[in-house]
Amino acid sequence: MLKFILLGLLDYRAMTGYELLGWINVSTGNFWHAKLSQVYATLKQLEGDGDVISHVEAQESKPDKRVYTITEAGRAALADWLATPITEHEVKKDGLLAKVFFTSPDEKDALLSQLRLQLKLHQDKLSEYRQEAPAAIGQMLAEQPELAMHAYLWEATRRFGEMYETMYIAWLQESIRTLSEQLP
Repeated sequence: MLKFILLGLLDYRAMTGYELLGWINVSTGNFWHAKLSQVYATLKQLEGDGDVISHVEAQESKPDKRVYTITEAGRAALADWLATPITEHEVKKDGLLAKVFFTSPDEKDALLSQLRLQLKLHQDKLSEYRQEAPAAIGQMLAEQPELAMHAYLWEATRRFGEMYETMYIAWLQESIRTLSEQLP
C-alpha cells in the first residue's frame, strides 16, 4: 500500500523522501503512516520497478538531495490501483479492544485507567482533525493552488477521521461509565 501512497503524492509533484514523509505525516498518515526508512526502501523498489526516477540535486552547505519523480509507468500503476475496487471489508486492528476483551473483571481499575488514557489520546486526535488538519490542507493548497479540486477529496478523508474519533470517544465514555457501574 505504501508504494501507492508514494506514487499518489509524487503525482502531485517531485519530492525527496524526506518531503514525502512530511506530506504523509500531515495527510495520509492519519490512515496510512510510514517511517522514513520504509519510505526510502519503497522508493528504491519503485525506482527498480521503473515507477519513479530520481536525480541528485546539489545544495550549498547541505548534503545533496535525491528528488523522485513519477514516471508514466508509475502513473499507470497508480491508475490501475485506483480503478481496482476493494471487494472485502478491511478489518481494523485495535490493541485496546483486545485488552478490553481479555481483561479480567478483577482488573477493573487498571482497565479503567487505560480507557481514560485512550480517551485523552482520542480527544487530542479529534482536536488535531479539527484544527491542524485543515491548516495543513490550506498550506498544501497555498503551495500548489492547481490542486484545489483535490482539497474536496482530502477534506473527505479528514472528515472521516473526525467522525471516527467522535465515535471512538463516545464508545470510550460509555465503556468507562458502564464498567465503572457494572464491574465489582
